[in-house]
Amino acid sequence: MKAAVVYEAGKAPVFAEFETPVAQAGEALIAVKASALTQFTRSRASGAHYSADAALPAIAGSDGVGVTGEGRRVYFILPQAPFGALAEVTRVRAGFCIPVPDGIDDVTAAALANPGMSAWAALVYRAQIKPGDTVLINGATGTAGRLAVQLAKYLGADKIIATARDATALESVKALGADVVLPFQLDGGDKAEEGAARFGAALEAQLKEGIDVVIDYLWGKSAEAIIVAIAKAVDDARPVRFVQVGSSSGGEITLPGAALRSSAIVLMGSGIKSVPLPDLLAAVGHVFSVAVSANLKIATRVLPLADVQTAWSADGGKARIVFVTS
Repeated sequence: MKAAVVYEAGKAPVFAEFETPVAQAGEALIAVKASALTQFTRSRASGAHYSADAALPAIAGSDGVGVTGEGRRVYFILPQAPFGALAEVTRVRAGFCIPVPDGIDDVTAAALANPGMSAWAALVYRAQIKPGDTVLINGATGTAGRLAVQLAKYLGADKIIATARDATALESVKALGADVVLPFQLDGGDKAEEGAARFGAALEAQLKEGIDVVIDYLWGKSAEAIIVAIAKAVDDARPVRFVQVGSSSGGEITLPGAALRSSAIVLMGSGIKSVPLPDLLAAVGHVFSVAVSANLKIATRVLPLADVQTAWSADGGKARIVFVTS
């Protein structure tokens, strides 16, 4: 069969022949229809993600949409190594599949699943969002951030603050449900200090009105600024649930002890291992179930699987790249 095969860690997969999987007891054999290119898929293929399997060669792809031998259309996650989602056929533990509703096409389901999973898990399982909450989404212009804004609104957030580097893209998030947008520029030599001061002041002005939940997709300097602003501006002993989901701005921060002592902030992460896998799968099911009623919007760019090598490192912009097998 044809598949996106990783021969060397850190290198793009190659469209090549690979052995066709045979299902073992407790597994499902799936004819893959669509699989999205996510940062999770890239990092697992490179061996950088903590859930990655180191054995090579192997097929890339962490999740996708396909059809079982019984004709059921399903979303699946974490195929059994060395097989992956970026292939014509894969094998998956039967419990790692959930049905895809008829109202969602293969490409949309594949694109929604990963960012929807992370947003739902962070908002519902970790932050335990409640109607009337004020929610800040840090990194709101990315695919997951845009979905988080939409889901927070659907789940009853009273006010949504969206932050990101790209001021132009951030304006477009207002149409998805953001009430306030705060762009920032925290790099750039001499202008970095001025940008940090401006962002800090804007944050404090908003947070003094109250904040309940922060969903952070960036980490790095923007997360530092938000934590410090919470300590300075939020009422004494008001709990703030800060959920760390992604680290596209860097894996480390400087965390002042005073910011923890002088606030009731609760820091937590959301992802594989901090959320049980069955709950993550259930999160995808919840997103699928509300996709139509919530009018969830996600931009996609559809490519044939044969283009995987050239598209692997491409910037899809605000559109999620989805590979299809036919």
